Amino acid sequence: MTDLLITETIDEDVFKDVLAGFNIIYEPKLFLRHADLCKAVADVPALIVRNNTQVNAEVLRHAKNLAAIGRLGVGLDNIDMAACKARGIAVYPATGANAQSVVEYVIGATYALLRRAFFATPEVLAGDFPRARWQGREVAGKRLGIVGFGAIGRMLAATAAGIGMEVVGYDPHLKAGDPAWSQPWGKVPSLDLDTLLATSDVVSLHVPLTAETKDLIDRAALAKMKRGAILVNAARGGVANEAATAEALRSGQLGGAAFDVFTEEPLSKEGAKVFADCPNLILTPHVGAGTAEANQRVSFMVAEKIRDHFKK
Repeated sequence: MTDLLITETIDEDVFKDVLAGFNIIYEPKLFLRHADLCKAVADVPALIVRNNTQVNAEVLRHAKNLAAIGRLGVGLDNIDMAACKARGIAVYPATGANAQSVVEYVIGATYALLRRAFFATPEVLAGDFPRARWQGREVAGKRLGIVGFGAIGRMLAATAAGIGMEVVGYDPHLKAGDPAWSQPWGKVPSLDLDTLLATSDVVSLHVPLTAETKDLIDRAALAKMKRGAILVNAARGGVANEAATAEALRSGQLGGAAFDVFTEEPLSKEGAKVFADCPNLILTPHVGAGTAEANQRVSFMVAEKIRDHFKK
């Protein structure tokens, strides 16, 4: 039997059939105990993690027999990919499995932030009825600028076009003539980042956190956006500068923002103070991809990839 260590939550239905041939060590809170993680990973050939488990150089030094890592999600910034490549360790992300959930999060946040009226609940309960003050904007007809045109960006483009939005994109890794810009439902204009920011009513981020993308949306970038535009970050903390975003919200340069990811997770008291008194703001605890349906798809996809790796 192959030993498989799982350090975060997974849909346990995968244990019944997909992973039936494995000796499973399931400790969904192990990522909180670094020293114990290093000990537990010492002899196992297979590991499954989410985004909280830091598979860094130290962990990999202890993992003498590790041959395959399954990532319950798509971001790989918590895994030392260079070290894995050097060691010949295969890494299997759940590419595309949670895209629908992220897309629905972005669309839902866009509706809430443009309409604004969903934030009126406390006033209505208090007996106020300020209809004029809570007048919002329609989503249909607005331009959505998608930063990062991978699997999630493309699905978001199709969904947004279907509800009447105009869609444009920016992706420095796709040439203007790349077939990805020509979707079955229509062509997505490929713009430079400055033009996208200056002309979009809603900007949604879908890029990994790298040296290239860290603080991609900083004070200068926010100043280039249309006044009153909406910013949604359901990608990675650090792609949009949090302090700069808060300042732009308070000044009215930004008309609203939704952050599902943060530079520091969970937010410290100091990190939370950055967002104090910001209007039209949605903060969620990294759950954009976290639906019951996505968890099942991600769990089965990764489990099947790990199973198939050891069948070779």
